[in-house]
Amino acid sequence: MTVTNPITNLQTLIRCASVTPAEGGALTALTDMLAPLGFKIERMTASEPGTPDIENLYARLGTDGPHLMFAGHTDVVPVGDAASWSHPPFAAEIADGELFGRGAVDMKGGIACFVAAVARHIEKHGKPAGSISFLITGDEEGPAINGTVKLLQWAAERGETWDASLVGEPTNPDRLGGMIKIGRRGSVSGTITVHGVQGHAAYPHLADNPVRSIIKLTEALLDPPFDAGTDNFQPSNLEVTTIDVGNTATNVIPAKATAAFNIRFNDTWTADTLKAEILARLDAAAADQTLRPGRPPAKYDIVWSERPSQVFLTRNNALIASLSSAIENITGQRPALSTTGGTSDARFIKDHCPVVEFGLVGQTMHMVDERVALSDLETLTEIYQTFIQRWFENAEL
Repeated sequence: MTVTNPITNLQTLIRCASVTPAEGGALTALTDMLAPLGFKIERMTASEPGTPDIENLYARLGTDGPHLMFAGHTDVVPVGDAASWSHPPFAAEIADGELFGRGAVDMKGGIACFVAAVARHIEKHGKPAGSISFLITGDEEGPAINGTVKLLQWAAERGETWDASLVGEPTNPDRLGGMIKIGRRGSVSGTITVHGVQGHAAYPHLADNPVRSIIKLTEALLDPPFDAGTDNFQPSNLEVTTIDVGNTATNVIPAKATAAFNIRFNDTWTADTLKAEILARLDAAAADQTLRPGRPPAKYDIVWSERPSQVFLTRNNALIASLSSAIENITGQRPALSTTGGTSDARFIKDHCPVVEFGLVGQTMHMVDERVALSDLETLTEIYQTFIQRWFENAEL
């Protein structure tokens, strides 16, 4: 089976220019890898008005449980200035022990290694005593509307259930084997608009400057801290990401001011309780007369992002222990169990089964000259292969 080699698998995938939302041939290439291994492969295209159609892939080997899902994405971010790359971004060239190309670590490398690991497992042990599936989207780097969330729904409606999932995102900060993601913070975004009264800067009594109020409202979101963190998560953190009045004249008091923010929150909160806390802070700040003496409370409204991400933590011992012991067996180091970083498609999978994330070192993801060490591809394949064997041994425990 040639697909036992993660290097050639990855070269094949990188040479498919699947810049989101384009499929670019990557799912076809993956089909060609999995079909000879005995996988039943299905493709589905998801649509929603105002967003690009997305091609997705679901492949399953076996019909019985226990059922292990590997999840990931073949779409990649744009290359930026291609002339700045040392090697063409879709050529998958090898130099000085590294393989260069867009998607090398985020995350075609993880897919290539898991395919190789499954192939090696079959060669050594035969087909697993259960099922292995690949749930692969083309919309992780895009708006994430027509990808994993809809592919999961599509599969579940056809009777698919899973006992555990591994997402192959690049989780390691600096060396392979250093970190498993066992959860993710939640994420809520919003935009506040303060409504004032436009006027001449020389006649402020005839106007109501919304900048004064937007300062107080954003200050209320930044202090005091929302919490001090928990045993498994960092403190919740809110960042004001933009403040704007759209004003081109220095002698005009603007009619409105807007501020956008994002908060990454821990398991002290849910999205709903956090929204309630934010609204309470904004109401109190709107009534603060420090910058607007003698004025009524500031008028504001808020628009929340449509799809907040809920915080989650995986506690499945069979999954975490199988992966941790596999990493320690192959690399000699015990990985940290972390919930740091941003969001991933694990936020959708956690509603269907326990999920963890483990993949390559992420130092060059999204950068010019994204690349992966050939030795890391082999090591990750060995880790995945050992994990597959141990998970099926432990799944019933």
